[in-house]
Amino acid sequence: MFYRMMKFAGTSAYLLLGWLTWLWFQGVLSWEFSLSCLLVSGFWLGVTWLGMRQLFTTYFDLFSRIKVLLPVGIGVSLAGLAVFTTHSIGVLVSSALVLSAWVYIYVLYRQNRKLYMTQGHGPLPKGTWINPAKEALKPGDLILTSGRIATRLRESVGHGEVVVQMEDGSLMAFSSYMERGAVLSPIETLTGKPEDRGHYVAMRLVTPLSEDELAVMAKVVRIMLKENDRWRAEARVTRDKILRYLPLPGFVKDRLKTRFSVTGYDWLGLIIGRRAASHWTCIGACLELYSRLGVKTNHYGTGILGLGTGVLDPIMPVRFLSDPAFKLLADEDKKALAPALAK
Repeated sequence: MFYRMMKFAGTSAYLLLGWLTWLWFQGVLSWEFSLSCLLVSGFWLGVTWLGMRQLFTTYFDLFSRIKVLLPVGIGVSLAGLAVFTTHSIGVLVSSALVLSAWVYIYVLYRQNRKLYMTQGHGPLPKGTWINPAKEALKPGDLILTSGRIATRLRESVGHGEVVVQMEDGSLMAFSSYMERGAVLSPIETLTGKPEDRGHYVAMRLVTPLSEDELAVMAKVVRIMLKENDRWRAEARVTRDKILRYLPLPGFVKDRLKTRFSVTGYDWLGLIIGRRAASHWTCIGACLELYSRLGVKTNHYGTGILGLGTGVLDPIMPVRFLSDPAFKLLADEDKKALAPALAK
């Protein structure tokens, strides 16, 4: 509840500031020009300053970078206008201080950027273990990979899979694909790819799965696969019924079936960030599995205002990099495991 309240307050502040900036642009604010520039810049500075620590921590998220750079651009421009248009000493001094604060934030942003490296299409923390060996993975690990979504969003990772231990002790990867829905694949499909085919990183649970959780993990995954199969069959029946009632030629209906194929993937969840009961996005499937195993993670897909609607709040895999439930495998882990991996 506290998280949602803070998200509501933060998003509301951004929306109000956007509206206030628009009023300034329209020239309808009742304040004198230089004073209005100073006040709008100051309001942006206050919101950015309050969220700066979190924004720097989640630098790998594109939206976090935008939430710093866009206000800096607006704030510096308005504060600069106030400095050069005012005839008041008080406004001049205040504008100079606000301008200095914006420059300070940008300097901190550039320093924070040095803690990250570019991998694929976006940043990752320096020292991240890229493409950890199969032998280094454990049940419950979250594997984040590059892919189409990462490319489109200019992020380092855009797909998620959970490492699952089967009854015979072998490791498999559980996820949901656009083309097939929920799937359980050999772990080698991820770890065996050539480096030029993409990269992946591994997130390890800070609190490892218990023996009881490990014992039921494979069963829970099989239940989820059956639920997904059932939903896919029912959804296809519903789609075909709707198409039969439409007064369209057969070839058009066939094209619609191909265009709107039901694979078991949650296409709506890809946009709004919801987590459906029996069909999921890749990261939605991971979250559902963790939830059924009793693993607590950050809140995802709560909506732009944190009201639980999921609207305008897609669950982006890159955000798991700052989830306190996980630890990103780093080069230090690689060095520690080197003797065991060499055997």
